[in-house]
Amino acid sequence: MSSPADRKYSSDHEWILVEGDIVTIGITKYAADQLGSIVYVDLPEVGDNFESEEAFGEVESVKSVSELMAPVGGLITEVNDALDEAPESVNEDPYAAGWLVKLRLDDASELDALLDAAAYDASLA
Repeated sequence: MSSPADRKYSSDHEWILVEGDIVTIGITKYAADQLGSIVYVDLPEVGDNFESEEAFGEVESVKSVSELMAPVGGLITEVNDALDEAPESVNEDPYAAGWLVKLRLDDASELDALLDAAAYDASLA
């Protein structure tokens, strides 16, 4: 399966969809598959600020609990509250309904360190 080409990817298996200075962050299909059935997602509050590579939440599956690492730094502008009632959306639709947070970028140059879809997919091979 190839990853959507309209996003950037971190080596921690998060995807980043850039829309101006706002980025939407989620976990990749690969990460969701590795975790197994996701039963709980712990997300930050709107207004929280994170540095790049800082833990911003957790995903709990039937197998394990994994930290979510911010691929870029910034201010949380929105969280996907629908995951409170339907955390399985992260497994079922990780690139749309299963998004995690929206963040206002502090430094757009941090995006340069991320992978494009082809490089991310190659890293999984």
